[in-house]
Amino acid sequence: MPRAVPTYPATRYQPPALPDLGSRATRERLSPAALKAFFNAMARWQVRDEDARALLGGVTNGPFYEMKRHPERTLDADRLTRISYLVGIFKALGVLYSETLADAWLRLPNSNPLFAGATPLDYMIRGGLPAMQNVRRLLDARRAG
Repeated sequence: MPRAVPTYPATRYQPPALPDLGSRATRERLSPAALKAFFNAMARWQVRDEDARALLGGVTNGPFYEMKRHPERTLDADRLTRISYLVGIFKALGVLYSETLADAWLRLPNSNPLFAGATPLDYMIRGGLPAMQNVRRLLDARRAG
């Protein structure tokens, strides 16, 4: 006797459409706010410019300081994705910890096996986008738990 296939319960919730980062118009719309949020987070976390450039995927000095002075530029999909993870990390830290600890957490050695005693900042610089994703998931899990 065949089993009935379970169906997902009806809901009025519809997730928002994902932004199309392949679309230049979308990137133009998102980039200025993303850069402003990125530089604000870097300042609050007291991240050195050299490390901030690494978090953006290895931006050289000239373009980095141009972004800092004129955030109206259009970023590529990779940089927008990196900034999205970092902004999510910033938000999660603000929910989980006091402002003082939230601002210092990225620079503190961490005993979580994910970091192996290193700082989350070092882990993300070494591991790039996948490491940022891991840190974001870790903090989101802590927030939900």
